[in-house]
Amino acid sequence: MSRKTDAGSFVVLVVDDEKNTREGLRWALESSEVTVLTAANGLEALEILRQQPVDLVITDLRMPEVDGMQLLRHIRRDMPHVAVVILTGHGTIENAVDAMKEGATDYLLKPVNIDELGLLVERIRRTQSLERENIELRERVQQLYGFENIVGRSAAMLEVFEKVRMVAPTRASVLIYGESGTGKELIANAIHQNSPRRTKPFVKVNCGALPLTLLESELFGHEKGAFTGAVTMRRGRFELADGGTLFLDEISETAPEFQVKLLRVLQEGEFERVGGSQTLKVDVRIIAATNKRLDQLVQEGNFREDLYYRLKVVEIDLPPLRERVEDIPLLVEHFLEEFSKYYGKPKPRVPPAVMTALQNYHWPGNVRQLRNVLEGAFVMSSGEITLKHLPNEIHAEKRSENYIRLPVTASLEEAQRLLIQAALTYNRGNRAKTARQLGIGRKTLYRKLAEYGIE
Repeated sequence: MSRKTDAGSFVVLVVDDEKNTREGLRWALESSEVTVLTAANGLEALEILRQQPVDLVITDLRMPEVDGMQLLRHIRRDMPHVAVVILTGHGTIENAVDAMKEGATDYLLKPVNIDELGLLVERIRRTQSLERENIELRERVQQLYGFENIVGRSAAMLEVFEKVRMVAPTRASVLIYGESGTGKELIANAIHQNSPRRTKPFVKVNCGALPLTLLESELFGHEKGAFTGAVTMRRGRFELADGGTLFLDEISETAPEFQVKLLRVLQEGEFERVGGSQTLKVDVRIIAATNKRLDQLVQEGNFREDLYYRLKVVEIDLPPLRERVEDIPLLVEHFLEEFSKYYGKPKPRVPPAVMTALQNYHWPGNVRQLRNVLEGAFVMSSGEITLKHLPNEIHAEKRSENYIRLPVTASLEEAQRLLIQAALTYNRGNRAKTARQLGIGRKTLYRKLAEYGIE
């Protein structure tokens, strides 16, 4: 007999052809945290399993028609997340052992010791709870640092995505170029999270924010007494990242003497802590990032050539936002969805004139600047973001409505979408006039507006 379960309860299904056993186990196990369902045979149990989720099945081995072993095999084949505990008599222990080999979680002898059963159910409940938390955590991490959070459909960003997909599963070092605010750390995180090292640490260091002595201590660690203030031994970022990935941001700002030590770690996988003599070995993947061209710094004598080639096994160039303006509507939608969830208020509408202004601006701070501008506009708006909600510098750069900015990397489809959107804005939403101006029929325009999601 099944019954409605409480949301969030740990659900146990007791299967036994003896009514007293079923009811006794339900009485012993049911609590505010555990909901108990019962079935008189294997067929009834299968029907319950098809109708509602169950976390644990406790089943007798010997039952008519569908016995406990057949039920176990069905669960292992179709519901591998469901735990199964076998109930058996002294004369069928060998069968219980066979059930363990088939995937049963555990077995108990009849008559059942209630205390032992309670401990077993609690252990299974806690184990499944931890597994669910781990799955949810991995999903959140993937959502934060997987491809889902890197927004773009421009040709330049599609090329970046393809490089990330290809290099992520490998051990290769990666050098990421990009202006400030283009998302270099996000790309580095995506590489790590889509690699075999995803379960190990992702450790990041801003090389440009630390002087030489502190940078060496930060990366390699130090021994007690290595310098004034070193009152205890400290492990460095290389040790902390062992087995995982180390992200070195602003690598171009490092000094030549530091570059020599970094090169040794990349070549040999070993180093000593500052003030120490013990050689430590690590397995760390390096992802470096910079907003300066290292090949140019090499020619100028400001960066070691051998280190440069070690870092640039694979290069990824992140385009500035001004070179992928076709991605701005996607980014606007993405950030407004994020702010809507964070602030708990409806997502505002963005009129074509505002979108055009955002696409006309040159965005020196790139995606980071766009996000900050949109957050301010979101907070100050009510139902609709208007031009007055945008900062003055964006108004100051307002271009003629007779022109649109179009990167040479744009596809024909992207160019068409931008042109239609700009023409509609120029004609103040008059669709008939826009269709005449573009030399297309109204039905074609309506179809294109729907296809591109243009209001």
